[in-house]
Amino acid sequence: MKVYNTLTRRKEEFVPIEEGKVKMYVCGPTVYNYIHIGNARPYVVFDTVRRYFEYKGYEVNYVQNFTDVDDKIIKRANEENSSMEAVSNRFIEEAFHDADGLNVKRATVHPRVTQEMDNIIAMIQTLVDKGYAYVNDGTVYFNTRKDPGYGKLSKKNLDELIEGASDRVDKDEAKINSTDFVLWKPFKPGEPKWQSPWGEGRPGWHIECSVMAKRYLGDTIDIHAGGEDLIFPHHENEIAQSECANGCQFANYWLHNGFITVDDVKMSKSLGNFFTVREIADKFPYEVIRFFILSGHYRKPLNFSDKDLQTCQNGLERIKNCKKDLEHYVANASGDVLTAEEAARIGEVDAFRTQFETAMDDDFNTADAVTAIYELVRYSNKSTKEGVSKAFAQKELDELVSLCEVLGLNKAEEEKADEDTEKIEALIAKRAQAKKNKDFATADAIRDELSAMGITIKDTRQGVQWFRN
Repeated sequence: MKVYNTLTRRKEEFVPIEEGKVKMYVCGPTVYNYIHIGNARPYVVFDTVRRYFEYKGYEVNYVQNFTDVDDKIIKRANEENSSMEAVSNRFIEEAFHDADGLNVKRATVHPRVTQEMDNIIAMIQTLVDKGYAYVNDGTVYFNTRKDPGYGKLSKKNLDELIEGASDRVDKDEAKINSTDFVLWKPFKPGEPKWQSPWGEGRPGWHIECSVMAKRYLGDTIDIHAGGEDLIFPHHENEIAQSECANGCQFANYWLHNGFITVDDVKMSKSLGNFFTVREIADKFPYEVIRFFILSGHYRKPLNFSDKDLQTCQNGLERIKNCKKDLEHYVANASGDVLTAEEAARIGEVDAFRTQFETAMDDDFNTADAVTAIYELVRYSNKSTKEGVSKAFAQKELDELVSLCEVLGLNKAEEEKADEDTEKIEALIAKRAQAKKNKDFATADAIRDELSAMGITIKDTRQGVQWFRN
């Protein structure tokens, strides 16, 4: 299995620290609002990476955090005359709601920053004791000059960063170097606070993930993942803190997903092209959003538009209709044993799984993996006809279901209201009787009525199949 490692800028064979196990950390959201489509991409992408590792037989310890103390959370709490805890708790539940809709599996553990303060303070103290950090009037800074490897993930030169820092960051006379970053900040009125050796205050952003990864996965982990916007400074600073504190490599592989654009323009609140997952889910099912995210390679930019979502919805319906078709044949076909011709064609069905695995083994290329599923659907639609054996239809169905499960496209469909289903089946029975009576005008009228309800019907020797469009 090859993975593209941002640290080395090349594809590398994946070799875990411990055979058969994967330790994986993924940066989660800052919980002050509903997650947006940009947040959803790493949720879905790295959930799929996890699923594929599990499909390959690995035991995955998957950690994804919630940042529940942050300026944006505090600002929202003040605006709502609420508390930081109330705001973060509310939006953690909302994040879970959307993640569940996207069929994202719960992480092995979802740590929260506010529950890690003792460990955060301990790591900062270690950095101070080792001479990598310094204290100035209650603020603790990491000294980037002390880390000889600083810049190795982002490939940024420290001297150039220091020289150009005045254009990017606020001037802070308390810093030794302009690129030094905050590990601990002193308390300000109206903000939450924790007691520390440097006075009351709260942690900086970067130290939080270093601590949570260490606590739940160890000093060195297999994979650290997140959006490409986190490469610098967040992940660069995580490496600096962790490796200086722990004295060993932090993560062996770094995976980063690309940006999502909206109608080919970078998503931005200021441009008014910023969409939450909840807003999109009002127009398209969650499963379509997941399918859309997996329709492109995770490292490449992905353009979001209603047209793209509609295309994905149509494609997903083709897959679901094929599955329902196969289920019909499995339930109604008479032959339990493969025919000689079918036995000779089993290898053709197996080839789609090989095609799928080849794509996923090449840096989790879900776009090509989806293509393999589409080709299996086309093959099945052509090969599964009247007279097919139950065994052959079951083989095709098993392959389709298994591959869709790897991509998380296996969420059970919500059942429509019982009376809706009863009405559809009553109309189908009425149409069957009309055809039996050779009242084809009534039969055609009922077909049109069903079509207007979004129902497609298909006459077979085993009976009538019906599908929701």
